[in-house]
Amino acid sequence: MPGGLLPQPARVPPRAVRAGLTVPTPTTDPAALAVIALTVALEAGDLITQERPRDLEVAETKTSATDVVTVMDQRSQDLLLRRLGELRPDDAFAGEERGGRAGTSGITWVVDPIDGTVNYLYDVPAYSVSVAAVVGDPTTDGAWQPVAGAVVNPVTGERYTAWSGGGAWRAVGDDAPVRLAVAETDLATALCGTGFGYDAGRRAWQAEVLTHVLPRVRDIRRFGSAALDLCRVAEGSLDVYYERGLNPWDMAAGWLVATEAGAEVTDLAGGAPRATMTLAGPPRLRAALGEVLDRAVGTVGAEGLD
Repeated sequence: MPGGLLPQPARVPPRAVRAGLTVPTPTTDPAALAVIALTVALEAGDLITQERPRDLEVAETKTSATDVVTVMDQRSQDLLLRRLGELRPDDAFAGEERGGRAGTSGITWVVDPIDGTVNYLYDVPAYSVSVAAVVGDPTTDGAWQPVAGAVVNPVTGERYTAWSGGGAWRAVGDDAPVRLAVAETDLATALCGTGFGYDAGRRAWQAEVLTHVLPRVRDIRRFGSAALDLCRVAEGSLDVYYERGLNPWDMAAGWLVATEAGAEVTDLAGGAPRATMTLAGPPRLRAALGEVLDRAVGTVGAEGLD
């Protein structure tokens, strides 16, 4: 049995208790892992909001000048790596920033320490901490699956939690958690979420595809955090969502939240979501959007979409 200690009730932050998750006995039951995901996500959320510098120092850049990595990104991931190591020492760890850990339990924690970094830099309150426990190899498309996860917006106090077979839940502040269910509608009346990459060539491709999607839906929204977008599909404040370029840490927890709320989360061919394309929505709506995207890609071209 995988090792590691679950947090006891006294160690779980009060907000985790208010999210409606009880602490089960030490086990690898997905509900137990969801408690840990929410606990550490809340702690990281406190860090990035309470210690956010007035003028953020940009530590380095990634793929382009607009894809920035802040000191707080790394500090948040370091906290998650340390806390998950304390609570689940036999589990592996993979995150967006530097630092990881191999494991022996079959569970890997896939985290995004700040999903929506640009929003964070500009102090736009639409960013999150995403923490998911997955089985399989998260570095290989189609070879992994989330079993528990939490997405926390530390500014608004929104907390989304899900575990396999346990449904998807949302709580804000002191409100009781509410079970989530996707919204059913037609594509023509659907509010569609999407996002754009940092690479200029990819953004140009995405803009061309968008011209084919926009006339077929009610409207488009671009919030800037894929994890939150997937959770919005789960709660129905977005009807459907698609994006090219998501990494495992972008989608892991949100994928499960959306799925447990009744959404299908797939690639363009209906398989597991991946970097080439991720779609999320109620089954009929996701299929309709997939047809539109198929035609769009056929027209724009699939260069780099492999």
